[in-house]
Amino acid sequence: MFALICTDKPGGLEIRKANRAKHLDYIAETGVVVQAGPFIDAAGEMSGSLVILDLDNRHEAEAWAKGDPYAVAGLFAKVRIEEWKKVVG
Repeated sequence: MFALICTDKPGGLEIRKANRAKHLDYIAETGVVVQAGPFIDAAGEMSGSLVILDLDNRHEAEAWAKGDPYAVAGLFAKVRIEEWKKVVG
């Protein structure tokens, strides 16, 4: 499994809102997302994303991340991909 830790560009909230439906469709269509949700900043606004992917290798995780409509729309300032091991839950 892999964790995507994504940080939005400053002022990216409108990009996020405009592409949210496409992003959620992508999650449903690909069928590899185990958990996902936004990070929330001090003002209570969405400011990034955490996505846990059930994939076998980093190449697949990178490809998934590049195809995410949020990434295609240029929402993220930074995307970190880390191999992740589920221990609880």
